[in-house]
Amino acid sequence: MSNINQLLVQAQTAYDAADWSSLIQYLQQLILATDSEHPEIVKNQEYLLKLTLSMLEMGDFQQRWEITKVLTRLGNIAIPPLIEILEDEDAEEELRWYAARTLGEFQHPEAIAPLVELLKTDEDQELKAIAATALAQMGSVAITSLTELLADEDTRLLAVRSLSCIPQIETITPLLSVVQDPQATIRTAAIEALSSFHDERIPPVLLNALDDIAATVRRAAILGLGFRSDLREALDLVTRLQPKLYDFNIDVCCAAAVSLSRMGCDEAAQQLFKLLISPHTPLPLQLETIRALVWVGTPSSLEYLQTAFNQITSETLWQEIVTVLGRVQKPQTTRAVEILLQILRLQHPAIEIVSINCAIALSLGQLGEMQAIEPLISLLADSNASVRLHAIAALKNLDMEAAHQQLQQLANNLELTPDLQQGIAIALAEW
Repeated sequence: MSNINQLLVQAQTAYDAADWSSLIQYLQQLILATDSEHPEIVKNQEYLLKLTLSMLEMGDFQQRWEITKVLTRLGNIAIPPLIEILEDEDAEEELRWYAARTLGEFQHPEAIAPLVELLKTDEDQELKAIAATALAQMGSVAITSLTELLADEDTRLLAVRSLSCIPQIETITPLLSVVQDPQATIRTAAIEALSSFHDERIPPVLLNALDDIAATVRRAAILGLGFRSDLREALDLVTRLQPKLYDFNIDVCCAAAVSLSRMGCDEAAQQLFKLLISPHTPLPLQLETIRALVWVGTPSSLEYLQTAFNQITSETLWQEIVTVLGRVQKPQTTRAVEILLQILRLQHPAIEIVSINCAIALSLGQLGEMQAIEPLISLLADSNASVRLHAIAALKNLDMEAAHQQLQQLANNLELTPDLQQGIAIALAEW
């Protein structure tokens, strides 16, 4: 008896005994481990389909998940029975859920109409969402059907969300048709989807949406423009985005800070600095602005952070600035280290705070510049154990061998303060 015939017998035995776990294994071996064009598989396709569909109906959630993989490998023969399950309103909800999900994986025109019909008529929102995702999976074959759904108010949002999952240029025209829709959720979804394309029709739409009455639409347009730094000068994007730093909605303000940071220019850094030091800027927006200044990535953006550090008095903002300086990328890392070392050297009031000293040590370790070794060793004299531990971790991060060598040389130096001697001894013991 051939291996395939043996597996067929074992599958039938498992089916008769309602041993679903074994049945799945045999079906997987039959379909996944062999070529679906194999003569024995083709000959028994109807029989295998019957077993697989039984399994889909009888199995638990996990077993159904596994069996759908077998269904898709059986080929288009599985589409009609899956459509039947989908259209059966009396069928179990989870079973219809799996039928919709599996139909999406076939990417076959035959599966489009029933999924579209379900979107139009079914009351179950979760099932409709699965159908929308399945249509999106089908890609270009589903675009025409989804575009037709835009005409109906009840299916428009799901159609937009489905179209947004299909990263193909053919979706731009239908999405553009709903950017002025009366529903803000639809305008937002359309703007978000359009933002992923570099197409000349889209920037004017995004610029227009900056003044939309709905905050969600303004935010989506701002974030979309943030990905078009290539148009920074042509569209004067810094000037267009800057007023949104002062929007009535804080989420819009934060989005504007993020998008300005992506412009990567001194003009953007200047606008962010003004917002950061304004006494009227709420704390969450100040924190977002600090992060944005680092992302700008220009020398001036770091200078603005240093100036701000010396002007503000908030411990939370001090901590954030010190933390983000540790994430600076080359070629700005040397300047970031210099700013952190200056905070230590000039005895800034911030270094009275344990958490800030820990953050300085951590950032110096992350930046990886060897000039930080001696200042980090000096932090070992701190009376707080947490600061010492952070300094030790940072030294190991810089250059474990060089730092250890330097600590050993200093260990016998009697001219050091007792606190530093003790800190070095602790560090060597930790090594």
